[in-house]
Amino acid sequence: MSSLIDAEVDAFIEFMTTEKNSSPKTLENYTLAIRLFREWLGDKFSSWRNLTPDHFRAYLFQLQKDELDRSTIRLRFAAYRSFFKFLVHRRGYPKSPVAEVELPKADKALPVVLTLSQIEQLLELPMKSELQGQAPSWMRERDAAILELFYSTGLRLAELASLDVHDIDTINETVRVMGKGSKERLVPIGSHAMIAMQKYRSAAEVFEGPLFLSKLRKRLSTRSLNSVLKKYLALSTIPFNVTPHKFRHSFATHLLDHGADLRSVQALLGHASLSTTQIYTHVTKERLRDAYNNAHPRAK
Repeated sequence: MSSLIDAEVDAFIEFMTTEKNSSPKTLENYTLAIRLFREWLGDKFSSWRNLTPDHFRAYLFQLQKDELDRSTIRLRFAAYRSFFKFLVHRRGYPKSPVAEVELPKADKALPVVLTLSQIEQLLELPMKSELQGQAPSWMRERDAAILELFYSTGLRLAELASLDVHDIDTINETVRVMGKGSKERLVPIGSHAMIAMQKYRSAAEVFEGPLFLSKLRKRLSTRSLNSVLKKYLALSTIPFNVTPHKFRHSFATHLLDHGADLRSVQALLGHASLSTTQIYTHVTKERLRDAYNNAHPRAK
């Protein structure tokens, strides 16, 4: 599999294949990473046993100089760490020369956020769409309420699916949510979402039990809720995939864009740690930078 020159590498690839049951893609990536390192060393290579942390630090420096993505660098060093872990445990090597090498931190991918106009387009689609097949007459109202509540509260998909009618406080316009770790929180509901829910509950005669029903009047599953979103995404002009979590990202980012403080957004999202919420501040900064670059006459 390895096509590399020595028994140590062949034994490692065999171990990854048979004992670790690694995917073909992992085997391909690890084999390539080891081959590239060997080629970079060239005549300086004598044996795997003689390599030191400085060899790998020098290689890391070269990769950074070549401007490889951090994710690519980390993937290569994951291969080297696995390889030397194997050599230590199965071939009696004293220690791994890669263990001491500090890698660049992984890039944090910023959440994809819908614009307000894209959100509004999605929210308007259910009531503009035709009923299909044996769909009950209240299906459009239900779908409108689902999308409105999604964006209004930033709930997780599982949290939305688990809602019962009694979780909605129509007087105080809040929803009681049981989040991760069985932590309960109260989230305000916007007026548009409240109106959409009232129309749906009235049309479908939903007065107790699960809040969102299938056409068989059973609780909608997370899978079915996701299908509702995909249905209207296909009808929209939004040029990228919208997952339920992107609604949550959009909810948080739009709040921060319009002046909400980070602690409040943390509480609304049900994040245990503020650091989890802080990624949205980076999104907001990026959006401010884009707005500045696009609007200021002397930005560029």
